[in-house]
Amino acid sequence: MSFSPRSSGLNGVRLAAAFGLAAALVAAPALAAPGTDQNTDKTFETFRKDAFGDKAIERDSALLTIDAPIRAEDAAVVPIDVNVTLPKDDPRTVKAVTLIVDENPSPVAATFTLGQERREFALSTRLRVNAYSSVRAVLETSDGQLHMAARFVKASGGCSAPALKDEDQAMANLGQLKFRPAVANASAKPRDDGSSDAQLMIRHPNYSGLQMDPIDRTYIPARFVNKIVVKQGEATVFTMEGGISLSEDPAIQFSYLPGAAPVTVNAQDTEGVQFSGEMQGRPKS
Repeated sequence: MSFSPRSSGLNGVRLAAAFGLAAALVAAPALAAPGTDQNTDKTFETFRKDAFGDKAIERDSALLTIDAPIRAEDAAVVPIDVNVTLPKDDPRTVKAVTLIVDENPSPVAATFTLGQERREFALSTRLRVNAYSSVRAVLETSDGQLHMAARFVKASGGCSAPALKDEDQAMANLGQLKFRPAVANASAKPRDDGSSDAQLMIRHPNYSGLQMDPIDRTYIPARFVNKIVVKQGEATVFTMEGGISLSEDPAIQFSYLPGAAPVTVNAQDTEGVQFSGEMQGRPKS
């Protein structure tokens, strides 16, 4: 029996890797050759309705930007930066931001659903890129409209690249958290909403199901961080639903609105193991 994450709805797209190596290989596309069109729009159209239904998507939207290297130094750790800014006279807020890598076996990398009625949002993370691909950020505003920005990245093999740590070492450090305010960039322009940045890193191998054990030459079963909840007191800053495209040791830098309440994180992986922590060195309100 075959399984295709591109025809199974959004949850199937996110979690297809959990069905094992065979499922991922069925869906894995051929590598795009250098010199081809600098986008993978045709691939995106094969799963767009599964991920977003029949909603129209405004392409090349002025509401958001995505930045990534044109040619990645390491396909397993590709830095991605997303910035969302709504106009001052726009009454809407940011509802969600979804990261997509078109040519990955499970193309929806993560969806961040926001609280705090944000009008600006900044996000940085690291993704695996399995083949030359457009990497996309899709913004959903509070009125349900979708807006998209994309960047073409030349990289290959990110989902099958060997883990940096052996399995024993990875399991020994599983779930260790670093959660703290980000170091301020002196040249960065202050945001209109007064938001600050925080950094979160979770020690986790984030196995994709496509990586081979170097000792016995068998494939390591998929196991990855699939949910993160960040709160400030009882208020949600964001929730994240993730898949196999987040890199090993997932790292996320995000903007939030400082307040008096402590900022906490609760996360879990596909085996149901939970991790939690509180921000250290939290800025004063």
